[in-house]
Amino acid sequence: MTDKARILVVEDEPEIRRFLETALQAQGYVVESADNGALALKICKGRPPNLLILDLGLPDMDGQDIIASLRDWSQMPVIILSARNQEEEKVQALEKGADDYLTKPFGTAELMARIRVALRHAARRQAAASMSYSYKDLTLDLERRRVLLLGEEVHLTPTEYSLLAALVRKAGQVVTQKELLMEVWGKNAEENDHYLRIYIQRLRQKLTDDPLYPQYIFTEPGIGYRMSEEKEALDG
Repeated sequence: MTDKARILVVEDEPEIRRFLETALQAQGYVVESADNGALALKICKGRPPNLLILDLGLPDMDGQDIIASLRDWSQMPVIILSARNQEEEKVQALEKGADDYLTKPFGTAELMARIRVALRHAARRQAAASMSYSYKDLTLDLERRRVLLLGEEVHLTPTEYSLLAALVRKAGQVVTQKELLMEVWGKNAEENDHYLRIYIQRLRQKLTDDPLYPQYIFTEPGIGYRMSEEKEALDG
């Protein structure tokens, strides 16, 4: 239940931190806070929150490094809050595994909406964690986050993996471009639909999937993409 969700706010500016604490508590969330990266990681490892709100500009380390460290062992949703508005900063944070990105100043209503979306996505991922997929030479273990091709592990970036997992969870169904952009890149990703084409191309290369004669990922022109389905491949 989102009204009981624990949220960790990592923000070194006291005024913003107090504002976030008050706003989140008013929505029924249980809130913890940290003013530096070391403390944030300690809290996450000791008693992982349900969601992390993270400022990139911390006094002891860059928020990008916190995301990278966190993704070594956890898939908790991360929403970035930052005064940095350069596109490359956003892309880098999303590449490293952030779920969403808000640039300061931001509206409270928008932040709450994004938190609800991130928590829903996390709940769906958790519900699907026991699923596995196997078709021809490709095997995907969603619980262990492992991808095997011909028995050899395929190394994917967090974004590549999230995209493949989103397709696998609806194997045999057409997943629209909009759905994939929302699932992998967040609410405001529709304007950056070129990301999707780039990452589909990368996935196909790593899976040796010829786009002209695909085995795994099929393009539905003007609509989206479809993952091959084997009837007994998905369970849970």
